[in-house]
Amino acid sequence: MTNPAGFLRRLAHVASTLIIASMIMNHTSFAQSPTWRIHDINRPHPPVITPGSSTSPTPPSDAIILFDGKDLSQWTDANGRPSKWKVENGYMEVTKGSGEIRSKQGFGDVQLHIEWASPAPAQGKGQDRGNSGVFLMGKYEVQVLDSYQNQTYADGQAAAIYGQYPPLVNASRPSGEWQSYDIIFRRPRFANDGQLLQPARLMVLHNGVLVHDNVTLWGPTNWMEYDAYAPHADRLPISMQDHGSPVRYRNIWLRELPEPLDLRPPMAKPEHAITLAPEVLARYLGKYEVNPNWHFNLKHEGDKLLANFSGQRWLEIVALSERKFAMVKTAGDLEFDLDSAGRPKGFVFRMGGSEFVAKRVAGE
Repeated sequence: MTNPAGFLRRLAHVASTLIIASMIMNHTSFAQSPTWRIHDINRPHPPVITPGSSTSPTPPSDAIILFDGKDLSQWTDANGRPSKWKVENGYMEVTKGSGEIRSKQGFGDVQLHIEWASPAPAQGKGQDRGNSGVFLMGKYEVQVLDSYQNQTYADGQAAAIYGQYPPLVNASRPSGEWQSYDIIFRRPRFANDGQLLQPARLMVLHNGVLVHDNVTLWGPTNWMEYDAYAPHADRLPISMQDHGSPVRYRNIWLRELPEPLDLRPPMAKPEHAITLAPEVLARYLGKYEVNPNWHFNLKHEGDKLLANFSGQRWLEIVALSERKFAMVKTAGDLEFDLDSAGRPKGFVFRMGGSEFVAKRVAGE
């Protein structure tokens, strides 16, 4: 993230003006109480680990390819003009002074894969070493920085959600080596009147290692503070930052995600359920056998008919007719074979694409 030259030397002075973060992170031990000021150099740093070797997966069949190493046809500069970033040897590289690069398309909820490499040999230190950033919707930044044996404030190192969350671990590779981010992003939701309904959320893997576990963003990221949420479009471009360092990017693709499922408990009873008279319902009670090792028991409990599946738990079933019954919370049904007096001789049990014939056991 852009900051004045020599920021680290003046950090003690700047820190006195920082706002106090109002939310305490509760997902890692190193980042728990107390509350840390944004960019606090004393904030505990994530443990360092060595990531695995895989970096560059093949995009899935439904991926939108934003950069395949050939050209910048899917990108513009901040003003919508052709970007001046350099393309060679299968990667794009920041051209100092050219400004950010942003996707022509806008996106909301996405699974984003992006690979990057900082300059080698390493140049500078702290925030001045291999600095760039990946911005979801142009507002929510996952920091790009050479954090291999390079200390800076924890919420500004590689894979940090800038100014908000340090990564769970530092999974950085050495300077110049290709690294990957796999990002699951859920955009914020706003009501028609602009009220925030749901904040943005991020899950991030750095070099295949989980570093953010579906964390809630406090607002758009920024330097020295985070901004309050303000209504914005549901789809906005993805961008990468020109921070003056020749950071490289390659193999950029994403998958647009459907709206999150609003899962509800199963309905109280299946539609079209009917109530049978107690004397009719009593006809179905008893034992039914599929084979010597598998049987069903039906019993009456209050006003409910319960079925026990081969000694497992009792589950409620309801009548749709005198022949057909349905399980209340499971997509399964029982279709009875009735004799002339309306007494069950057996039933066919259907569930999950399979069906089984159960015969009534005599005397039961």
